[in-house]
Amino acid sequence: MERFAFHPAVQAWFTASFESETPVQAEAWRAIAAQDNVLIAAPTGSGKTFAAFLCAINELVEQSRRQPLPDGVQVLYVSPLKALSNDIEKNLRHPLQGIDDWLLEHEGSPTGIRAMVRTGDTPPGDREKMRRAPPQILVTTPESLYLLLTSDSGRGILAGVRDVIVDEIHAIAGSKRGSHLALSLARLDALAEERQGARPRRIGLSATQKPIEEIGRFLSGGRPCHIVDTGHQRQRDIALELPDSPLTPVMSNEVWEEIYDRLEHLVEAHRTTLVFVNTRRLAERLARHLAERLGEEAVTAHHGSLSREHRLQAEQALKTGRLRALVATASLELGIDIGHVDLVCQLGSPGSIAAFIQRVGRAGHAVGETPKGRLFPLTRDDLVECVALLRSVEEGVLDAVLIPHAPLDVLAQQIVAEVAARDWESDGLYETVLKAWPYRELPRSTFDDVISMLAGGYATRRGRRAAYLHHDAVNGRVRARPAARLTALQNGGAIPDHFDSDVILMPQGYRIGTLNEDFAFESIPGDIFQLGNTSYRILKIETGRVLVEDAHGQPPTIPFWFGDRPGRTDELSAAVSALREQMERRLEHDGAEAASAWLAGQGIDSAAAAQVTAYLDAARAALGHLPTQNRIVLERFFDESGDMHLVVHAPLGSRVMRAWGLSLRKRFCRRFNFELQASALEDSLILSLGDTHSFESRDVPSYLKPATVEQVLIQALLDAPLFEVRWRWNATIALAVQRMRNGQKLPPQWQRNQAEDLVAVVFPDQLACLENIRGEREIPDHPLVAQTLHDCLHDSMDIDGLVALLERIQDDAVAIDCVDLNAPSPLAAEIINARPYAFLDDGEAEERRTRAIRQTPDDLGEAATLRIITVEAREQVRDEAWIRPRNADELHDGLLQCGFLTAEEYATGVSSTGSGGNAANWEHWFRQLAEEFRACRVRSAERQWWVATERLAEFCAVHADAQCTPDPAEVFAKIPVERDVALVELIRSRLACLGPVRVSVLAADFALEPGAIETALRSLQAEGYAMLMATAATGDADGDPVWCERRLLARMHRYSRERRRRAARPVAPAAYMRFLLHWHGFDEPAEELEQAVAQLEGWAAPVSAWEQGLLAGRCADYASRRFDELFLSGFLAWFRPQQGNGGSLVAATPISLAPRGTLRHWIRDDAEGRQPVSSTARRIFEVIEHHGPMFTADLAEASGLLPEQLERGIAELVARGELTSDAFSPLRWLIRPEAEKRRRQSVARRRRGGRTANGMLGRWSIPRPGARPGASDTALFPDQERLAAICEALLLRYGVVFRAVLERESLIPPWRDLLRYLRRMEDRGEVHGGRFVDGFSGEQFALPEAVGLLRGQAASPEGDQLTVISAADPLNLGGIITPGVKTPARAGNRVLLANGEPVARLVGETIELLGSGSGVTRAEAESRLRVVRTLRKSM
Repeated sequence: MERFAFHPAVQAWFTASFESETPVQAEAWRAIAAQDNVLIAAPTGSGKTFAAFLCAINELVEQSRRQPLPDGVQVLYVSPLKALSNDIEKNLRHPLQGIDDWLLEHEGSPTGIRAMVRTGDTPPGDREKMRRAPPQILVTTPESLYLLLTSDSGRGILAGVRDVIVDEIHAIAGSKRGSHLALSLARLDALAEERQGARPRRIGLSATQKPIEEIGRFLSGGRPCHIVDTGHQRQRDIALELPDSPLTPVMSNEVWEEIYDRLEHLVEAHRTTLVFVNTRRLAERLARHLAERLGEEAVTAHHGSLSREHRLQAEQALKTGRLRALVATASLELGIDIGHVDLVCQLGSPGSIAAFIQRVGRAGHAVGETPKGRLFPLTRDDLVECVALLRSVEEGVLDAVLIPHAPLDVLAQQIVAEVAARDWESDGLYETVLKAWPYRELPRSTFDDVISMLAGGYATRRGRRAAYLHHDAVNGRVRARPAARLTALQNGGAIPDHFDSDVILMPQGYRIGTLNEDFAFESIPGDIFQLGNTSYRILKIETGRVLVEDAHGQPPTIPFWFGDRPGRTDELSAAVSALREQMERRLEHDGAEAASAWLAGQGIDSAAAAQVTAYLDAARAALGHLPTQNRIVLERFFDESGDMHLVVHAPLGSRVMRAWGLSLRKRFCRRFNFELQASALEDSLILSLGDTHSFESRDVPSYLKPATVEQVLIQALLDAPLFEVRWRWNATIALAVQRMRNGQKLPPQWQRNQAEDLVAVVFPDQLACLENIRGEREIPDHPLVAQTLHDCLHDSMDIDGLVALLERIQDDAVAIDCVDLNAPSPLAAEIINARPYAFLDDGEAEERRTRAIRQTPDDLGEAATLRIITVEAREQVRDEAWIRPRNADELHDGLLQCGFLTAEEYATGVSSTGSGGNAANWEHWFRQLAEEFRACRVRSAERQWWVATERLAEFCAVHADAQCTPDPAEVFAKIPVERDVALVELIRSRLACLGPVRVSVLAADFALEPGAIETALRSLQAEGYAMLMATAATGDADGDPVWCERRLLARMHRYSRERRRRAARPVAPAAYMRFLLHWHGFDEPAEELEQAVAQLEGWAAPVSAWEQGLLAGRCADYASRRFDELFLSGFLAWFRPQQGNGGSLVAATPISLAPRGTLRHWIRDDAEGRQPVSSTARRIFEVIEHHGPMFTADLAEASGLLPEQLERGIAELVARGELTSDAFSPLRWLIRPEAEKRRRQSVARRRRGGRTANGMLGRWSIPRPGARPGASDTALFPDQERLAAICEALLLRYGVVFRAVLERESLIPPWRDLLRYLRRMEDRGEVHGGRFVDGFSGEQFALPEAVGLLRGQAASPEGDQLTVISAADPLNLGGIITPGVKTPARAGNRVLLANGEPVARLVGETIELLGSGSGVTRAEAESRLRVVRTLRKSM
């Protein structure tokens, strides 16, 4: 094989950058020079990435020397991780720049090679640049490659691909992602062959893989592939690390502390340390404890649930040396460039030999370096597994990559995507699919079943409107329906959706990561958890979102994630079994001391060897033998309550043990008629029964037979949560259930319910009432059902392994030992303490459909809900449901959808319910269909219809005397159909196209009696497909019932509500606060004082706060005299709210303002419980009550009181809320200190020539509550006039009204009463209902003019907008709308807001900075909070 000849520029750069080529590079270049497909298998750090890339770059360089490089991708690099894609793209810049520099120096012109990355994180601007000027090298992921192949622009970019490089191929080959990629590569081949006549060459890269030949065939699609295999073995420094305390089945806190301390010591001894764990929960826990020891800036976590920004920052921090340690899950297992790593620590066995090798290989990643790793066992069983793992690595054992066999859900998705990109002949499409290695043996019948499923809407009972393809069965052609491409683009990929909830940091509204749904479901507001080494407090939990605030370093109060431990590979299970066998022989013949010495001689730490020996020796003593794959031990014991437990010990791995456990559970259930509990782990399973059940342990293995165990397991898993989860995953991958719609992610409960609805149609027995099922459930012949069962049996479990085990047991090739113990054995301890992920029974609470119940009624079976259906919504749905063909194919599709067209419909294009129109081209298109025998005209009893050939058998079953023109019998045989079945199916189709329709209309369409139509409709009603609409919903009262397809009825309901209630996209709380500041004029104070007063109607604030604290900030030129004039003119009034004992009148006494016209609505009459007043106050009150409103001088004369007595009596009545004045100046006087009053009186006396001035000038009156005969605030129907006034005032104050924002309101009725009236206002169109402010439950209502202003505040402002408000202001909503502390509403307290968020406050004489302070310094806070504006007394 010839050596690859590099261009001088490429050779010069390589020579300057590296000392020499590595062996793998030399061999790979020779293979690539021969233009072969090449698989390069080499250890991490061997230079295999450049081995592939440099040849591709060289060919581009050579091409650029001959002619300018054309736009378009020639080299496609596919990476399984987005981060790895970005990393590769960055690493390409260095060689390309070096080569261009050499060429500029020696030849005067660069190559013009451009490299770009395209992943799900690529910004839209970069994608647009790629469309305008495609690069020559494109780095992407399997999912983004799929998207490019599905879009027209992407196909144009990829048409010229010559080389495809697939990195880390072992990471995807064994999953559905690999099958998805294989089909994408087959699609790329078809595109390249069509555009350039040749398929691209494929180059695969991997560090660890087995069997190597199978991986090569997977890469090349079965074509010849040259394999460069330099082996995966290299020198490694790996060892076990044990705590000082012995390991136990469950780690204690003390032992964890020892592990933390040891990790701290190792981190301190190395520059950079990468710590791998198996679960996200442990990643966060470990990061927190290490941060406490090493510092917050030295440690952080890295896993898939953290935001992309956090992960990138963590990677760069480790690369630059700012991080000492990074705690990660498998998110960093692959070759992402994180710089030089000195040490890798692995906590707990990863369950895979290949994963451990890959992780340790992250240390010493460069060529020639030695990886260094330390393995920390966490339990006794984990210790045994870790010892077996190290021995396997030393012996060179590798895990086998099991390639899925033709997953049909992935096939369905890829077919929709490919057909959406171009039309296909069925035969050609099938041949293309066969070129993908996982589908090489796909039967044609299975392929046709998938096509039929996609063309029939996944199930005929769902109707063809759910279909993505149009299948011309007569001519063997496949076309896409209009929604196919958009659905395929928005819902592509084969990664299961685990329904993680987004974590949103409030009030900013930033997404900082995700949480498991089960974690979010089990949490409550106030809980503190850790994410990315930062603690957060949960504020609110919503569907798909968890709203949090920074907990400022407080320790977590709850665990982070529940169980998500990965399963163990078959090879590692075999290694555990082999270790047990060897240890048993040595324990039996040589004793424990010799066995421990032998283990230490195998390279195992002496402390670890001693613990393993002691553990296995004790287990052997209890059970008689150590369980292995050739010897199974059944252990039975009773607990204190008398319940019996059976533990089956066999180190077969969790896939086999789960299958065995579920099968045994089903057998026990049938035998004892008892739903027992069961759990399964890697080395054991446990079955727990009651005290009334008895059996012989030795008989248990014979309960299951190799020939029938698969059927038993199928029936068992149908009762387990596993089938439901896998069904939803597969339905989502197959596009039967959408994850995204119109660019928005659908809520989890919607997806669950759609998946459950689909299984109810496809597999009725799965959800049927058990009382109606006799015997076993009947498995339908449906591609998705078959695929789901296959995934459960062969992916989640290992039915083949179980069958092989049972065959060996049947042939006595496996020894069975049964022991009865009086307590659990040492080996049983871990299964007894198993985490929830090991359970084989019962579902989780978050799986319940009741979570999808919305606050507002949405059950269309209720007449009250149907009443809201509007005429406009009915007509809109009818119009959308009716067909509008644009060519002959779409007319044929319409005939299939509608069942048939009547003569009137055919002639006019208008449905029998009055929708549609424009049939100008229908006759021409029909002639085309008739010539191809795809449709015909049918006559019967002087009526005629137009019918698709595929539906002719159904129509003829209904009209037996029908005559067809032309008759397609010669080319398409009619399959006999029962008349009742045919009529039901045709009516099903008519309902899907007509929308709400009367029985009489359907009878006329079919030319049948209404009774026959009614019977068929009742059958569809029993299926849940059709619903009889209530008279109130249809507006008809003539007795002719109206029926509608259920999904269309749901759509009408949605349209009706959306027509009245179009909710704006909610804004963050900080944005709402910015809106309020603008709404009240703090950013642009108004000239009119009346506007500010109107917004404060009914608000209670201290007397001293009204002018200085509330009004001055809202009015551009506030003056006290202008304020007094509003009272003197009779427009405004004040009163003391919250009547009662009152106390004395002081500056802090709350006072409310209201227009005189609405004053009575704000005053409450609560005379009960009121303490008697003084004689002076009672005298004043009686005088005013007798004479009516009186001026101060008249009141003094009529009461006969001295001025001082009169002032005290008035002050007492004001404080009790029993007196008010027609001016505000008396209040100012009453709250002044006595010394100031005397000084002012003295000054006034001198100016007026000895006359004493009275500061209480004004007219006094008694405030009266509004007359509401026979009603109270708690009455069922509160006074509408009062509610109207209060709701209007609240809307004017807040713009958007909801329960939380009213927390500080003291004068309003209960929320339930306000809510009732706000709904009435919404019905009248006076307010909009919806969701306007994020993070708050319940209904929200907004003024129409406020909605637009609120949206304008959604974007973050430029710079800090600082605003000072009084703590007595209604906008003091810190701790209510925005997170943080609440500031007491005292007159002297003030709050500083930055962009709507409280950043500082003045409480008493103390300045406090809040939160991060938004960059506000203490000096700036001092200057703003302590400076008080001086009020002008005159205009």
